[in-house]
Amino acid sequence: MNRVNKMAKKKLENLSFEESLHELDTIVQSLEQGDLNLEESMTLFERGLSLSKLSQNKLQTAEQKVKILLEQNGEQQLNDFDLSSTEPSPGELS
Repeated sequence: MNRVNKMAKKKLENLSFEESLHELDTIVQSLEQGDLNLEESMTLFERGLSLSKLSQNKLQTAEQKVKILLEQNGEQQLNDFDLSSTEPSPGELS
């Protein structure tokens, strides 16, 4: 249980978005390796679900703040990022 306890030291509400993503990535890697017993796997899985939910909430909060800022500056809505407009055309040099 040493690996599990080491990962779960910091309280979820004290983690930054980047820290929660990093920990979630570490948890996924540990679970994919398959070296953990069932109890350790379940503990990490539960923490991973909590981290995922926390990250989603932080993203939604950030999106709401961006929308508010855009509305204050005269923009009406967020536009989806269009990858096709950033990719060079077949004959273009990048």
